[in-house]
Amino acid sequence: MEINVIGAGLAGSEAALQLSKRGIKVNLYEMRPKKNTGAHKTDKFAEFVCSNSLGASDCSNASGLLKKEMELLGGELIKIARANAVPAGSALAIDREGFSTAVTQRIECDDNINVIKEEVSEIPEGCTIVASGPLTSDALANSIKEFTKSEHLHFFDAIAPIVEKDSIDFDKAFWASRYDKGEASYINCPMNKDEYEKFYNILINAPKIELKEFEKDAKFFESCLPIEVLASRGVDTLRFGPMKPVGLVDKRTGIENYAVVQLRQDNSARTLFNLVGFQTNLKWGSQKELLQSIPGLENVNIVRYGVMHRNTFINSPKVLNPSLQARERSDLFFAGQLTGTEGYTESIATGMLAGINAANYILGNQLIVLPKVTMLGALTQYISDKNHEKFQPINSNWGIVDPVELPKKERKNKKLKAELISKRSVDYIISCKIA
Repeated sequence: MEINVIGAGLAGSEAALQLSKRGIKVNLYEMRPKKNTGAHKTDKFAEFVCSNSLGASDCSNASGLLKKEMELLGGELIKIARANAVPAGSALAIDREGFSTAVTQRIECDDNINVIKEEVSEIPEGCTIVASGPLTSDALANSIKEFTKSEHLHFFDAIAPIVEKDSIDFDKAFWASRYDKGEASYINCPMNKDEYEKFYNILINAPKIELKEFEKDAKFFESCLPIEVLASRGVDTLRFGPMKPVGLVDKRTGIENYAVVQLRQDNSARTLFNLVGFQTNLKWGSQKELLQSIPGLENVNIVRYGVMHRNTFINSPKVLNPSLQARERSDLFFAGQLTGTEGYTESIATGMLAGINAANYILGNQLIVLPKVTMLGALTQYISDKNHEKFQPINSNWGIVDPVELPKKERKNKKLKAELISKRSVDYIISCKIA
């Protein structure tokens, strides 16, 4: 028994490990480093190319519930992520180098996984999981296009800059987490009104990297908008978005500022920090000018500039069952961002489910279809819903889960709603003994 997994990103790595622990041999294909994507910087597996955050860690948040479900279902990468966590308040952020190194070592030492470092140009015969990601090579993308009998859909993903902590001026910057929740693990650069207006004027007038002709029909994913696109919606948009000052008070002054730029730890050595919500497509010279207009970052050393790239995803509602099995070919599964599930946590979760179900298929067992009382079930049911007319990528959120009934006086109690949905999901998974 042998299964092909195409792509050793988050979804493909998780799928391969799920198959291996069920005693199934895996051919894991990865085209890097022979052929790069333009966004990846290393040849390691499960590389985080954008933010280093997996989002909220507790079940009061939709992403937190998805993590809990993965743990209950026997997810492997979530364990490695927690072992490589760095302080990030109530979120789960990881040392990206430590995480990808750990995943790579785990896979390369697994006797059931045969790593093949070459490009796959067409969907192979035999049981296969396609987890080639949103930066799938042109040749494989054309093969997928032929199989799905439909055009690919595209959206843009943008990456935030990373800077050296030692180049930050802590006479101006301060440590805090919003509302003092958890450890004070974010660096905060405060702005008064004049400083914000200067920053805003630089931003809206800064030149951008021109899009290639083939990229001009692509759309932005709403939860990963470049900061310049957000700024174009109005002068105060950033102050109510990634630069909101609410709950961030410098205890040295007691002042709640007009706007705040947050930086999140990017590696375990605490030497590198990324700018939260600062995905951008500005030219590099403009990025440097913009960042150095932020109080505390006047002399900052930028180790990675922000970039933007086009991502690809299939029209999953026309192609997939909620088990992530292709409707037109029973031995073919898709996983990760290629399916239109947006986000690191979502990529790992769909890789896990595709791995479990591909194993079930080859072993002659019934495939798992999770109901919408679970977050993963709601996510896979959403992307496979035939009724979608204009399908766009989506991440985990409370709106896609089956609602819970609350007493009339509690209907606006979001915390209670999250608790009840989370308990219902956990109870379901435990009672069904799915893992």
